[in-house]
Amino acid sequence: MEDHVKNGYEPYSDEELIIRLRDGESGITEYLMNKYKNLVRSKARSMHILGADNDDLIQEGMIGLFKALRDYDSGRDASFLTFADLCVSRQMYTAVQASRRQKHIPLNTYISLYGSVGKNGEGEQEELVNVIAADTGQSPEEVVIDRENVLQLEKEIDQELSGFEKQVFDLYLTGMGCRQIAKVLGRDDKSTDNALQRIRTKLKKRLRCVN
Repeated sequence: MEDHVKNGYEPYSDEELIIRLRDGESGITEYLMNKYKNLVRSKARSMHILGADNDDLIQEGMIGLFKALRDYDSGRDASFLTFADLCVSRQMYTAVQASRRQKHIPLNTYISLYGSVGKNGEGEQEELVNVIAADTGQSPEEVVIDRENVLQLEKEIDQELSGFEKQVFDLYLTGMGCRQIAKVLGRDDKSTDNALQRIRTKLKKRLRCVN
């Protein structure tokens, strides 16, 4: 039997356990870190599209999870799960950005227009290029891009996006919605949504030029 079952933590909510953790009860940190390690792994898989090493992302994610345990305030924050999700995402993305600065590698090296941006209504993975094409009302046949030309297209897009738009685009490609992107970047929902709309407009323009 696993330690967290023997310790009898399962019947209690995360919030209740964190109160006990603040009171100095040992074992709770290990239990909650173990409980949410799959959340970290899932986030690492989604962030891997940005080019970071999966093992490094998991390590960063566990640091973010530890910070969530340290900083969570039930009177200020939403549920612990929501807060932990934010802390893990923010820690991983900060690490991705730091890695890029050290290597001096541009956005287009990591991001593909054929990368998945989440699931469609039928539960299937959907590629960014098709999401944008749907916005234009075109058929899939009309938006097929020669993959040999994708790198050049991505370079052109990279040149058109502002710094903030690149950050939003990064996180959008991992499957995050507008609200979560705003939280990770510490921006308000409106400015983030506006950035997404600008990105879509710029991408549509480039897709039309290619076709």
